[in-house]
Amino acid sequence: MPYRPKSTMEQWRILQAVVDAGGYAQAADLLNKSQSSLNHAVAKLQYQLGVELLEVKGRKAFLTPAGEVMLRRSRLLTQQIEDLELLASNINVGWEPEIRIAVELVYPKQILYRALAKFHPLSRGSRIQIIDTVITGSTEMILEHKADLVIAASPSVPRGYIGEPLSVTQMFPVVGKNHVLAQQNVLDLNELSQYLQIVIRDTANKPKDVGWLRAEQRWTVNNFFEAVDILKNGIGFCWLPEFLICDLIKDGTLKRLPITQSSARAVPLALVTPKEETLGPGSRQLRELLLAEHKIINNGENHE
Repeated sequence: MPYRPKSTMEQWRILQAVVDAGGYAQAADLLNKSQSSLNHAVAKLQYQLGVELLEVKGRKAFLTPAGEVMLRRSRLLTQQIEDLELLASNINVGWEPEIRIAVELVYPKQILYRALAKFHPLSRGSRIQIIDTVITGSTEMILEHKADLVIAASPSVPRGYIGEPLSVTQMFPVVGKNHVLAQQNVLDLNELSQYLQIVIRDTANKPKDVGWLRAEQRWTVNNFFEAVDILKNGIGFCWLPEFLICDLIKDGTLKRLPITQSSARAVPLALVTPKEETLGPGSRQLRELLLAEHKIINNGENHE
């Protein structure tokens, strides 16, 4: 006899909502359902499986050890169903209404803008959403399939995903012209750790303390432009991409620090497609245009 499932996708989605929202009442508001119906659905799921998935303490519902395992597996299953339905929608409609592009902040966006300028006449009205990401925020975008295309630093590409090489961004430690370090001719990396460092906020929901964060004193900002404004006031040092600071170094506004061990960091960048099997035709076309722009640059051709 063919296998007949004991549970339904709706039951698993309700369980996920209860856990994510932190309780039955909160999940009921989120799903626009009655609290009693959610209680009944989860109770029936536990009865059908013969496994206790949730236990209620006070007003909050907590996963049991078995529930944690089952929930992880259920998320994979519901994601696959969503991808399958999205694939059907794309096949039916033929062109996605919105394309989401996640871009690591150290990537020179002018290249992306040139690709978008060529894509615009072909876009059929597709909305474009560009999302800035930093450090593990790029990894999160890939793993959670939050964008159609992701431009990430190669170390941020998680295992199981392939990144198409794009370019390499050089990062330099710099200070404002009035900073005490601007007068140094030679600087040891350990000396640098004694000074205030300006860092860019990781965009992940659960950021990790990674990168070149040697300094104990740190100020965290949202983007490179805020960092530059602070540096201009003679406060702190920061690792910044060459494309952003080359003119500021030329006119003397910023000073590159001469670190003996290494005064530059190379950040290779790659283009990742988190959901290749459900990627829409618009996203595919934009991806090809972006890769073509990088091919022009790599071949040394004039792209202006």
